[in-house]
Amino acid sequence: MKKEFKASINRALNDANLTGALGKFSEAYRVNRAKAYDGIDFEALRGRIAEAKSSAACHLDEVAEVFKQNAEALGAKVYRTSDPEQVKEYILQVARDNGVKSVVKSKSMASEEIHLNKALLNAGISVAETDLGEWIIQLAGQTPSHMVMPAIHLTKEEVAEIFSKEVEERLDSDIPRLVKVARNELRPKFLAADMGISGANIAVAETGSIVLVTNEGNARLTTTLPRIHVALVGVEKLVEKFETVVPILDALPRSATAQLLTSYVSIITGPSPNDDGSLKDLHIILMDNRRTEMARDPKFKQALQCIRCGSCLNVCPIFRLVGGHVFGKIYTGGIGTILTAWFDELQKSEEIQGLCIQCGNCTEVCPGKLDIPEMILEIRRRLVLEKGQSLAQKAIFSVVNNRKLFHGMLRAASVAGKPFTSGKFIRHLPLFLSDLTDGRSLPAIAEKPFRDIFPEIQQPKGGEKAVFYAGCLIDFAYPETGIALVKLLNKAGIEALFPEEQTCCGAPALYNGAYEVAAHNAVDNIKALLEVEAKYVVSACPTCTVALAHDFAKTLQDQGRSEWLDKAKELAEKTVDLSTLVKRLVEEGRLSFEEGEDLGRITYHDSCHLKRTLKVSQEPRELLQKAGYELAEMYECDMCCGMGGSYSMKLPEISAPILKRKLHNIKETGAPLVAMDCPGCVMQIRGGFDQDGEAVRVRHTAELLAERLK
Repeated sequence: MKKEFKASINRALNDANLTGALGKFSEAYRVNRAKAYDGIDFEALRGRIAEAKSSAACHLDEVAEVFKQNAEALGAKVYRTSDPEQVKEYILQVARDNGVKSVVKSKSMASEEIHLNKALLNAGISVAETDLGEWIIQLAGQTPSHMVMPAIHLTKEEVAEIFSKEVEERLDSDIPRLVKVARNELRPKFLAADMGISGANIAVAETGSIVLVTNEGNARLTTTLPRIHVALVGVEKLVEKFETVVPILDALPRSATAQLLTSYVSIITGPSPNDDGSLKDLHIILMDNRRTEMARDPKFKQALQCIRCGSCLNVCPIFRLVGGHVFGKIYTGGIGTILTAWFDELQKSEEIQGLCIQCGNCTEVCPGKLDIPEMILEIRRRLVLEKGQSLAQKAIFSVVNNRKLFHGMLRAASVAGKPFTSGKFIRHLPLFLSDLTDGRSLPAIAEKPFRDIFPEIQQPKGGEKAVFYAGCLIDFAYPETGIALVKLLNKAGIEALFPEEQTCCGAPALYNGAYEVAAHNAVDNIKALLEVEAKYVVSACPTCTVALAHDFAKTLQDQGRSEWLDKAKELAEKTVDLSTLVKRLVEEGRLSFEEGEDLGRITYHDSCHLKRTLKVSQEPRELLQKAGYELAEMYECDMCCGMGGSYSMKLPEISAPILKRKLHNIKETGAPLVAMDCPGCVMQIRGGFDQDGEAVRVRHTAELLAERLK
């Protein structure tokens, strides 16, 4: 990342007003959103939205033409173009033809996308944003930091300062007073405006209608008071049937602001009358700007299912730390990264895409069923294809792709790291590596890796078999976790197999866009793990489990390695995470735990891949309780710990405050012990507590369960 971008990250992280405002909203949002969706089948609702929006995206040209015919039959003028410059020229021409001197606007991200305000001002036309947040941003000379709440990053004190300069009067931060000032300033602008410009939340082809959703009523004034109304609508807002309006209106306020409904829903079907009885001059601009091209791309077509609710921003652990002025361009956050890559250019997303930690929070709450992390990985892949890997990446992945060299270097690191090792931790590293131990200690490489210990373990022979895929951390840093897993399998009468040819799962390469390297890792592991007959392939690392069960096949497909797809699918069918398998064995009566002893309180941290991709969250909790622990749930138990694989090394300044928040939430439970199913999370949280000095033990679930076996 460039120094300027790194500097912008650090400025945001050190802005207490910004992080405070975003943090408070994010906390309240999660609670209020859950209440807003109480009694609603969210999965069914978003399934309807995704299906309707996907159908429209598959037939954009036809749907746009039907909309044009129906809207024009009602008296509207519809103009469709793919060129943002033509959009601005069309609006300026309408303004020139009608002697427009002043414009009022309701909130429109499409107008931000093409920098419409600047074009109008350059033509000598005054422009007033009328959405309260947008007006604040306009007065401050900023751009929106959020698609729904553009001024969410500002405190009321900062808003009071901005308003004071506008009205040339010292104002305090009393919110009702500030709202009254805004109303007094904006009302004359509505009455004097020659043209109103709006966006649209939905455009219905069947009826030629546009639908606007607001809380302030400014859009209704913008579209009714001026004699000319121009609606700037991205073609992704098109739906085929009017019935689709209902599920979108059900989801949009709940997902955007955690409201049951918004204050105003305006459905405009044809021109409305002016005061003198004439019909309003209604212009609807259907703007493409590569949206049709996006609809034809199988990797990104789903992005057109977005209803612009901003819920992905509201739950993002990165956005709430740095805000939209860092994490985004015009559109912000994860979805903003994707839209930037398409509506602007791929290179403009190069830095911001690296901010995504791949936690998957956004996928859980998206009412359009977008897989934002998956699309960001595709952006990374295309950036690598376009620019190539960095020299550092090439060097690292050339080592990872050579298993013997990679494992040899890890063994050497066990010796080389001793000068920096104290106990089981590396607490300080020299020079340019010092950031890696800022806020957390690193685990020392084990003197004896799991692969050297495994042959010494006595096991039952002749029965059921399971291949153990250890992953790099368990193999070389936490062999005790591997020993515990084998103990659990053996107690159930299952022999563990450990093919020594197994190597890195490829996740580091995949998450850095190096799909060719990841495909090489996939082939190596498929060969190793399927070389022996076994019922299961079990892993105690969710990231590795996701790689084996989900990513291998997709990566090989993308890389044209179709000859390995059947084997990848065979491996996926056998792959299971530790907690799911152990719970199954307990239910079958093959495993049981000691009873009667009260082991005290424990809390549990949900690893991102385990909960969101593998859909496993209750299984480890139930097992730990069966083993005799009293579970005390922590606040935000499923929020990322900041590890994110190599993320914590590339962006330690962001990883550290996320970890700090996680440590605080663990301590607040009062539990002296925290369990988790991911060795990466163990590394992050255990290392954090080591530097924090708090006596909280951090254990992998496998170890705790193995200790309680009957």
